[in-house]
Amino acid sequence: MVKKVAVIGAGVSGLAAIKACLEEGLEPTCFEKSCDIGGLWRFTDEVEDKRASIYSSLVTNVSKEIMCFSDFPMPDDFPNYLPNRKYFEYIKLYAKNFNLTKHIQFKTTVCRIEKHPDFPVTGQWNVTTESGCEKKTETFDAVLVCTGQHVDAQIPLDSFPGIKNFKGKVLHSREYKKPVGYDDKRVLVVGMGNSGVDISTELCTIASQVYLTTREGVWVLPRLGKDGYPYDLFFLRRINSWIENIVPPAVYRWMLKHYLNSRFNHELYNIQPEGIKWKEPLVNDEIASRVLSGSIILKSGVTKFTETDAHFSDGSIVHDLDVVILCTGFGYSFPFLDDSIFKRDENRGNLYKKIIPLGIEKPTIAFIAFLLPIGPIMVVAELQCRWATRVFKGLHKLPNVMGMKEEMLKDEKLRKRWFATSENNFRRINYITYMEDMASEIGVKPNILKLFLTDPVLAFKLVFGTFNSYHFRLNGPAKWDGAREAILTQWDRIEKPLRTRVPKKNSKSPLSLFILLFFFFAILFVAVWMKN
Repeated sequence: MVKKVAVIGAGVSGLAAIKACLEEGLEPTCFEKSCDIGGLWRFTDEVEDKRASIYSSLVTNVSKEIMCFSDFPMPDDFPNYLPNRKYFEYIKLYAKNFNLTKHIQFKTTVCRIEKHPDFPVTGQWNVTTESGCEKKTETFDAVLVCTGQHVDAQIPLDSFPGIKNFKGKVLHSREYKKPVGYDDKRVLVVGMGNSGVDISTELCTIASQVYLTTREGVWVLPRLGKDGYPYDLFFLRRINSWIENIVPPAVYRWMLKHYLNSRFNHELYNIQPEGIKWKEPLVNDEIASRVLSGSIILKSGVTKFTETDAHFSDGSIVHDLDVVILCTGFGYSFPFLDDSIFKRDENRGNLYKKIIPLGIEKPTIAFIAFLLPIGPIMVVAELQCRWATRVFKGLHKLPNVMGMKEEMLKDEKLRKRWFATSENNFRRINYITYMEDMASEIGVKPNILKLFLTDPVLAFKLVFGTFNSYHFRLNGPAKWDGAREAILTQWDRIEKPLRTRVPKKNSKSPLSLFILLFFFFAILFVAVWMKN
């Protein structure tokens, strides 16, 4: 019987894991190597070894009502897109509200996780940790791995011939913190992902020139949407997902391409992704204006470096560079685990539902948030934790190995349908479809057809309104009584931080408005009378 659970990491996923354990009556012990919670979202001025690192100006790509936890709405005065410090404040509030930190052992490194000798029978794990000079091994009934995907910087030096001879400064985006020391420099940023564009648009205000490269192009999504509301409130909706799953993939991609280009002509800027593959979109409102002003110059992929220059695939050369920033992404690894438990495979993968290792004798270890959604990963992580804890307790039964393989094959076909390829993207998911599938398996997916009969207002919101985590607290295990209210009042919380200026009152009195209306109807009466 599962009771004691080890949680590895006290970032956003780790906190969600602790809370999911408590909801199921389990006893979590979380091991965190640093001195505080927050993981990726805890900014530090210095890069810490083996810990995720962010830059000071980082702002969330997803608005607050879509990225908050399912039973803990963000304060209504929080901005819709949160600077990293503000989101860290929210994490602190969440941990305090549910009293999660008492289950965390800080400054404790997990050295090794091994199967207990009786694992085939008990499913238990031996977890060896180190804190200060003390090293000890404890036995746990289950393990939730929540160490994140942004620790190991990917620096493919072999992809950039000559870069070792470059005399200027070369760094990975992981090392970038603030725009200090770049005054009047000529900077090349390699990689047009979110980090690359954020850093470029920040540095171009002080550097003499910033160049930004992309090999394949990228789709650009704004934060600013219809009528000044957050863009994702309209983009992430259940009805949109239904349409995507109904229409032929080629038709949907054409519709999406047309829609994205109607706001921002990607072909004009020569950044439209090639072919039909759907790449992770970039969220940024500044890149177009920076390119229009010439403070950022877009370039094609780098082919080689010399001591001072960079050569590009279109034959052009940029001379006299001072700095090269590699925004080439991150990898992930589990040095505390044996390869027999988890072997990385980005094509087919070996995690059932992106969570449970395929073929393991007992499903008592789960990997949380090792996926790439076009949506908020913290919301996915929370639902994964709820799913995993119920699997641990035997409340949700998994298929046999053959059944798992068949489902993973279906997943591979769906990835090919959605993203035009299943290669090198095992972690990629269709956000809403994945969430609905997970919720259905543990009994927290809302019955929309029934709600149209019993609560049509709520049902309408679920289908045509913004898709958020509250939907999965309406019913089932760990139901939250405030879920319906949170769904119906979310627009109040969206608008609250926008209404910080009180406009002058209209100088026209009710009497003057009455007189204007009287004359309007009088003129209308006379016009009709004369016509007759």
